[in-house]
Amino acid sequence: MIAHTSVPVSDFAKSKAFYIAALAPLGYRNNMEYDDDAGFNDGKNTDFWIGRKSPVVPEHIAFEASSRKQVEEFHKAALAAGGKDNGKPGYRDYWPGYYAAFVYDPDGNNVEAVWYDYRKAK
Repeated sequence: MIAHTSVPVSDFAKSKAFYIAALAPLGYRNNMEYDDDAGFNDGKNTDFWIGRKSPVVPEHIAFEASSRKQVEEFHKAALAAGGKDNGKPGYRDYWPGYYAAFVYDPDGNNVEAVWYDYRKAK
């Protein structure tokens, strides 16, 4: 099991504001900060971090949602916070019941929210 992970960002303040807004529908809160690093907690652990790095090589990260509605709220919040659409909420062919939405953060990191619809997978 992964304890925590991080993605690089070039503009710490802009990215921190983006992630605060985009991850709120998934239950994440910014709860830690050291210099140009910020940690986000989902109520259990501080398992997601952003940190200022240069140059930024974009990465992909997926957050598990607890419902289809959370995926849709994440997508809406991320776009309102300045993210760019990289896949509207919907079922994907990756796995039966894989419902996800994708956005690019301000540095081009591909951020995903996914809900596993086990009823559809059967």
